[in-house]
Amino acid sequence: MKKRVIPIPQSRERDLSTGGGLCKFYRVIRAPWVRSLALLGMTAWFVWLLLPKPPLLDEISFSQCVRDRNGKLLRITLTSDQKFRLWTSLSDISPALIDSTLRFEDKYYRQHPGVNPFALLRSAFNLRASGVHSGASTITMQLARLRYHLCTRTLRGKFVQIVRALELERHYSKAEILEAYLNLAPYGRNIEGAGAASQIYFGKTADHLTTPESIALSVIPQSPTRRALFADRNNRSLDSAQGNWYDRAKINRQFSARLFSARAQTERKFLAPHFVQQVLATEKNRSEIVTTLDLAKQQLIERRITDYIQTNRGRGIQNAAAILVDTHTMEVLAQVGSADFFNSEIQGQVDGTRAPRSPGSTLKPFVYALALEQGLIHPLSILSDAPHSFGDYDPENFDREFVGPIRACDALARSRNLPAVELASQLHHPTLYEFLRGAGVKLPRSESLYGLTLPLGGAEVTMEDLVRLYAALVNNGELCPLRRTSRDPTALRGRSIIMPEAAFLTLEMLNLPRPEVGRAYSDQAAPVFWKTGTSHGFRDAWSVAVFNHYVLAVWIGNFEGRGNGTFVGRIAAAPLLFQIIDSLRATWPEPNQPHLPPPGANLKRVSFCAVSGDLPEPYCAQQIEGWFIPGISPIKLCDVHQEVLVDAISGLRVARDDGTRQLRREVYEFWPTELLSIFRRAGVPRKLPPPFLPDTDPELVARTGNPPRIIAPAAGSTYELLNSESSRKQGIPLRAKTDADVREVYWFADKAFIGKSAATDILSWKSAPGRYELTALDDHGRSGSCTVTVR
Repeated sequence: MKKRVIPIPQSRERDLSTGGGLCKFYRVIRAPWVRSLALLGMTAWFVWLLLPKPPLLDEISFSQCVRDRNGKLLRITLTSDQKFRLWTSLSDISPALIDSTLRFEDKYYRQHPGVNPFALLRSAFNLRASGVHSGASTITMQLARLRYHLCTRTLRGKFVQIVRALELERHYSKAEILEAYLNLAPYGRNIEGAGAASQIYFGKTADHLTTPESIALSVIPQSPTRRALFADRNNRSLDSAQGNWYDRAKINRQFSARLFSARAQTERKFLAPHFVQQVLATEKNRSEIVTTLDLAKQQLIERRITDYIQTNRGRGIQNAAAILVDTHTMEVLAQVGSADFFNSEIQGQVDGTRAPRSPGSTLKPFVYALALEQGLIHPLSILSDAPHSFGDYDPENFDREFVGPIRACDALARSRNLPAVELASQLHHPTLYEFLRGAGVKLPRSESLYGLTLPLGGAEVTMEDLVRLYAALVNNGELCPLRRTSRDPTALRGRSIIMPEAAFLTLEMLNLPRPEVGRAYSDQAAPVFWKTGTSHGFRDAWSVAVFNHYVLAVWIGNFEGRGNGTFVGRIAAAPLLFQIIDSLRATWPEPNQPHLPPPGANLKRVSFCAVSGDLPEPYCAQQIEGWFIPGISPIKLCDVHQEVLVDAISGLRVARDDGTRQLRREVYEFWPTELLSIFRRAGVPRKLPPPFLPDTDPELVARTGNPPRIIAPAAGSTYELLNSESSRKQGIPLRAKTDADVREVYWFADKAFIGKSAATDILSWKSAPGRYELTALDDHGRSGSCTVTVR
């Protein structure tokens, strides 16, 4: 059948020719390869949306940065993977470093989605059988490699890197990715991150980097081994490679020369090691630690110690420790734990400021402070420096000599042992042991085991304990904790351990002449209140000083505990102490302020008899001004100086003027027999009254002077007799305090005569058990009694 051809109208033909392009487009989009490409794109889009969120910096450990009070770097710690890596936020990084890093590492960082396709295509031409060359990695890809420890020198590794980079871009902003990269980028050796690199290479934080410094750092991550800012003395080719590269980077030649000649500061930034270790032990979770340490003062004290040891090494002085504290804030300004932290021969890593050592006599001031507070003495009270037994304890002075009666202030200044032990035996509530325990000093033994050895260094304490206690003397008796970081709480008021008046007087008693000068400070220099100490066996030499508003403690010795006759506080530690004080004052002079009593203190300054230490009577020719605490200090009128009548011809004493003799009036000293015997043993002559005329009426004699006072046994005491033959033979010691004109004392138990003894001697009484009234009768007819029970 013949087909019929239908002609198309011209207008309709024009319509079809016009829509021909649309038909072709329709046929193209319906092509299988186009639909596959669209499906692939949609799949990629869904995959992009479903990419899991990878960790950015989770479980990455960062270093801790320790600074002094002025922001100077003391140390950057190593991370758990032995890196120097400081967390630094992007806002704390110099814009110059950010810009130069983007310029050298990834110019199109802000435009690409984590992968630069053009760079990938370019690098595809460099494929080799063993892998691929780097050169196409973006900052995001580098972060993925660093963060997930990828091996990207193979096709498989590069593919994983790309996927990881896309994951990061999917879930993190450009700023977050750049921040993470700048915290993980390698900058040579074990230095990672811009924060650590800027500190180690330039000694400054990343936000203070200059443009040349930023450029110098930004080029290192591309080749950390070759371009790190280290000058290797043994590798000239490395120096040459560094120099050539930085010249090509158009870094100023003078600046680059300075970089190459400098050595990395990693090892050098190990300052104040003992102090930093102590801070890090308590601040484990803080990345940035600002401490109270003053690096300038720390290094000054370290230099003085080094120089002192070099000068005195021939005397066996090889190690020392020191600590400086501001008493206003209790901030530790300097802490030197040993002379050389890295010297194993002296065990340099032991911290001498925290090691318990015998303090020698450095605790004596607190015996006197407690005695002042408890009303046992005032600074001019007369104490006894004479042999004395305290049960089984027989202390001696350092020089094994005795000076006799001595003022309390002089006894402390001259560090006499016997007066300090005597006072310590009289302390109660608190005793010295109770006082130290209450102040936080660790005393592992009981008080009975220490006995009366504490004032002489019988217990081990730390240098930290000593400076806290001495600072309490400055702070009106208030004990405050030491502060080592800016975040440590500042105590507005400490815990009172000594009354302010006693603390003030104790410091006054420590205002001593310098050992090398031999005179007190002039008015032009601020006073120094200082004390020395020497441990038993010459194992430790101490010196502690309060000056201006600082406390400085110095220790000389060795950590093995070996004795050395040179280790004496005054000749070994005190010279170093004053060298440090002089150096500190030369570098930061402060206005000198007089040592004044606390505002509103219950203190009064009056004249005392210079001989007896009591308030003067008209017969006291020598007088001296001194402080006392009204209502507490043992104040009485002087009864030592008395006017007596003396026969002009015989020179003997008469009881009254009866008009039959030619008499004259003279002043004599009436000392108690116990002090008089001490004067005699010390070879100190006193002006004693002459005996009475033989025919003087005994009743008149008995009316003059003071009656005997029984001091042993104590009134109302109970004396326990041991059931042993030696105890019964030894008996009970009887002793009385009498006037200086007494020669003999007669003893009675009830009405039974026991015996007689010289006024300065002790009489042994072999008593049977019972209750007795003891009577001491002197040779002038004066008597004193007390009751005692014998079991």
